This record gives sequence, C-alpha cells and structure tokens, in this order.
Amino acid sequence: MQPLASLLVWSGISVLGAAAFGVLALSRGETVNAAWLLTAAVCTYAVGYRFYSKFLASRVFGLDDRRATPAERFNNGRDFVPTNKWVLFGHHFAAIAGAGPLVGPVLAAQFGFLPGTLWLVIGVVLGGAVQDFVILFCSLRRDGKSLGQMAKEEVNPAAGATAMLAVLFIMIILLAVLALIVVNALKASPWGLFTIACTIPIALLMGWWMKRWRPGSVGEASAVGAVLLLGALVAGGWVAGQPHLAPLFTHSATALTWMMMGYGFIASVLPVWMLLCPRDYLSTFLKIATILVLAIAILVILPPLRMPALTPFASLGEGPVFAGKLFPFAFITIACGAISGFHSLVASGTTPKMIARESDARLIGYGGMLMESFVGVMAMIAACTLEPGVYFAMNTTPAALAQASQVLGQAGFVVTPEFMRELAARMGETTLLARSGGAPSLAVGIAQIFAGATSVLGGKTLDALWYHFAIMFEALFILTTIDTGTRVGRFMLQEIVGHVWPRFAETSWYPSVIASSALVVAGWGYFLYQGVVDPLGGINSLWPLFGISNQLLAAVALCVGTTILIKMGRGRFAWVTAAPLAWLVTVTMTAGWQKVFSADPRLGFLAHAASLAGSANPDTARLIFNDRLNTFVALLFMTIVTVLIVTSLREWWLVLSRRKTAVVHEAPYVETGYATGD
Repeated sequence: MQPLASLLVWSGISVLGAAAFGVLALSRGETVNAAWLLTAAVCTYAVGYRFYSKFLASRVFGLDDRRATPAERFNNGRDFVPTNKWVLFGHHFAAIAGAGPLVGPVLAAQFGFLPGTLWLVIGVVLGGAVQDFVILFCSLRRDGKSLGQMAKEEVNPAAGATAMLAVLFIMIILLAVLALIVVNALKASPWGLFTIACTIPIALLMGWWMKRWRPGSVGEASAVGAVLLLGALVAGGWVAGQPHLAPLFTHSATALTWMMMGYGFIASVLPVWMLLCPRDYLSTFLKIATILVLAIAILVILPPLRMPALTPFASLGEGPVFAGKLFPFAFITIACGAISGFHSLVASGTTPKMIARESDARLIGYGGMLMESFVGVMAMIAACTLEPGVYFAMNTTPAALAQASQVLGQAGFVVTPEFMRELAARMGETTLLARSGGAPSLAVGIAQIFAGATSVLGGKTLDALWYHFAIMFEALFILTTIDTGTRVGRFMLQEIVGHVWPRFAETSWYPSVIASSALVVAGWGYFLYQGVVDPLGGINSLWPLFGISNQLLAAVALCVGTTILIKMGRGRFAWVTAAPLAWLVTVTMTAGWQKVFSADPRLGFLAHAASLAGSANPDTARLIFNDRLNTFVALLFMTIVTVLIVTSLREWWLVLSRRKTAVVHEAPYVETGYATGD
C-alpha cells in the first residue's frame, strides 16, 4: 500500500500544481488570487526536489556517503570544518540569497506577474538548482576547489586561467552591487543599523556556544540566538526613538561604505565557525520563518494580484522601471531565484569545505536554491498585490514616469498624489514617490499583507511597524552574502596568485589570508564607493552589469559542469546542464549586445553616452565615464565567456569522439571515518 499511497499523493500534488498554472496562464483580465501563484510554485518545488534532485543525486552524480569529504580529510578548524547539515544549509542559503530574489522579481513585475513567475519556478527546477548542485558536487570531489580552478583543470589551462580572472572580476562587481543595496537601505536608518549590528555579537556568542562551551548543542544555541535577535529587532525601534542614541546609529552612505568594508574584511579572516557560519545560520532561519509566515498570511487573507498577467511594457520595451522588452530582459533582471552564477562561487567556495557527508549536497545545493526561488515568488506576490499605479509611482523616476504617462493612463495604472501621501503616512515615511530599486515597494507589499493578516489585532495601526520590519529583513537578507562572498573571493585570489607564488595559495597561512582578503575588499569597496557617489544613484550604473555578468558566470559554471559529466563517462546525462546552458547563452548574449549597441539611449550604454555629448549637466563627465566603463566590462565578460564556450565545445567533441582520453581530476577515494548515522 505504501507505493500506491505515495503514487496517489504525488499525483495529486502534480495535478494541483498543473491546475494552478492553468488558472494563472488562462486569466484574461479577471482578478487572480495570489494563492494560485503560491500553489503552483510550491507544488512544482515539491515534485522537482522529490524526483529530479533524487535522479541527479543517484543516477547522474552517484553521491557516496562512504567517501570522505574535504571537510573530514582537511579539517583545520578554520576553513575546512565538518558541519551539521542544517547549520550548513543555513549558511549556504544565507550566502546565496542576497538582493537578487528580493529586488529582481519586483523590478520584473513591470511586465506582469506571469513571465517572472514562470521563469522563477521552471527556471530554478531545471536550471538554477541543477547548476548549484552540480558545481557543489564537482568541487566536493576536488578538495573544495573553486570554479576557476576547475575550469583550468577540466576544460583548458589557458582558457581556464582567463576564466579564473574573469570570475574574480565578476565576483567583485556582484559584491559591490549587493553592498550598495545594503548601504542604501541602512543610510539614515538607526533602527535598521542597530538591529543589523546586533547580529554580529549574537553570532559570536552562538559560535562559541556550539564550538567551545556546548559542542554540538545546535538547538540550544539556535533558541538563544533567536530570542536575542527578536530582542534586537524590538530594541532597534526603541533606539530609533531616543534622541541621544539614534544619532549613534545614523550614518551617511559614505560612512556605511567604510563600515561595510571593515565588516567584510574581518568576517573573511576569522574562522568560519566563529562568525560567518553562526551569523548566516541565525539570519537564514529568520528569513525562512518570515517567508513562511508571509506564505501563511497569503493563504489566510487571499489577496488578489492587482498587476495583470501581462502589461503593455512586455512588448513595447519602453517600461518606466527599466528599458527593454520581455525577451531577453526579464531573464536578466530575475537572476537569483531562477539561476544565478554567483551561487556557483559559493558552491565551490565555503560550502564544499564544510559538508560532512556527500548526501548532504542534495539538500544544501538543490534544496537551498529551491528555497531562494520561493523567496523570489513571495517578492513577486508582494509587488503584484500593490495597485499598479502605486507600484510604478514608487519604482520610477519622475522623468520616466512622465514619459510613460500615456501608456500607464491607457492601462489604468494611475494613482493620485493624495493617495501616495496617505500611504506614506501609514508606513511612517515622509514620501514613497520615486523610491526606485525595488526594496521599498516590496516592503510596502509585505507590510500590507502582514497588516491584513493581523487586522484582528489592529493591523491598520501596525502598517509602519511591518514596513520597517520588512526593510530590516531585506537588509539582513542581503548583508549575509557580503561576508561569504568576500571569503570566496579570497579563496579565488589565493589560487590565482598561488600559480606564481605557491605559498600564497595555502589557505592556512595567515599572511596570505590577510593580504588576499584586503585586496578583495578594496576591489569591491572601490566600486561600492563609486556607486554611492554616482549621480544616478549607483544602481542605474551597476545593476545592468550585475545582471549580465551574473548570468554569464552561470554559463561558465554550466560549461564546467557539462565538461566534468562528459569526462566522468556520464555523457548521456550531459543534457541536464547543456540544456539550461544553451538557453542562458542565448538570453544573456542577446541582452549584452542590446545593452552595448542599442540605438535607444535608455537602453544602450554607447547611445546614452553619445546623447550626453555637449550637455551642460555638471555630472556629464562622470555619467559618460560610467557608460564607457560598463561597455568595456560587458564586452570583456562576453568575449571571455565566448572563448570558454568554444573551448568547452571542442573539449566535448574530442572526448565524445574518442580523439582524446578523458582525464578527470577528482581527488583519490578515501573512505570516511564516520560511523553510519553520525
């Protein structure tokens, strides 16, 4: 009966998910309940994890718990540390889930709720989670080596060495963008800065608790950490209201830039068990709890999706939030949550050095990415439950709003100034107009859903509290990526310099650790500072590079994964990585070409620079420099990835046609010393 019961249960889940997708896809102007979107996503995730990830783990990768992992063989108490799989899931999820799953879906909502939702759900099951899982597996079998090092060894030494440098440069751009979003969220916000600052001593306490005072007492440390964190959230509101304390936590964007750089450096040189892992673990379960409560609230109040399935901007390509048509820009704007190259750096950085058993990689690699996609879906729901007029008023500059006023008026996406003033007052803000970047509109959407669910407790008076909680939640979500990303960048730089100076590659040699961490922090700190002082606010200059470089990095990761599968003799399964690779290359190269060479000044870097020639604007020189820098970096990344793809195709053909003997660079098999069930 058990197999029959399992068949009936999974058949029911599949049918329910298909029905939910049908309701979403077939709506023709009528209001759709957000619960259908939530149902479609959860059912797809469940089926994907139960069947597809199991197929990958057993048939494609052949995970083996009898094989000792790098964490067991090289345990040094700092970087290589066998870690409880749930604690490591928390660290990994916190590291990969930065700004992308929150901001990207909100920005892409200008096309309507349907395109972004389909990309988030289908893209993650067949692409994003596969990439994370395969790179984690490959690094796990190669002593925790980085993506660039694996490309050098498995694809081609010359192309791999070039890819290592490109990956490091891409990493620096990604960290700068993520840090900029945190700085913009925390500047002049004593409540948010106090709460975020409190997570550092709380994490140190948890680290010592689990490592020194009560080894293995994960539950105790988690309970203490959760209580202290909730206390910090409440205390942050009190601090913000005290005239003598609030100024201590009220800082400019420039000051926060230096604080961010200092934190990134310290977190990357301390042992992982002391600050990095417990802080990420603590913040992860706050994040997951918030997202799950949000999902429950959606099921309780059943809010309607006020944004239509498709808006006029899906085909016009003249959206006020950002320029470009649905294809290819929806698939670039939403990176994290569907597929993100940044994840491959974490999956070949800190995480493989901390896995105790190979089978844990399924939960951490595939399951962690599904959880991030779920966050993206929640962000899409929160944005699309807003009135379209409110959404566009918040996410658009006044000039862009005026240019799109005719299309917005024809679609009925209008809102009065009086309504926006009333909404701002309810959220405890002076204004919500032109709050671009996605984070404030997401916070308003979350606040309205939470306030609706708690209306029996006076939810309307809690709007401001929920709004500021959501802002802090977003900042905490993003900040946890900075510490891990800096450490991963340090590993990469040590590997690169190690080819010239072998001693520098030793992760246990502290002079190398300190020097490489300082250089990486200086790299992303420079771009962060440039973003802070940028006349357009930084995001306008750096976000296009973020989307293009992130997806190009995913293409590099899938190239490496496909090459390793073919060399392992698993060529018949190479489609699991080759199919998402083909789609990603098509989308990203199209977007990159349009961003560089489009004749539309709102879209193309070069066209925008040309349109500024002769302008009397005092910021013209900086804006033109930014456009030209964006052009150079985008073309550089596109060229390097093209070379790597061509080299990979040649390698696949040589191996599959038996013109070249397949040589894999796996570490020798060593049997684990752990007993079954440890």
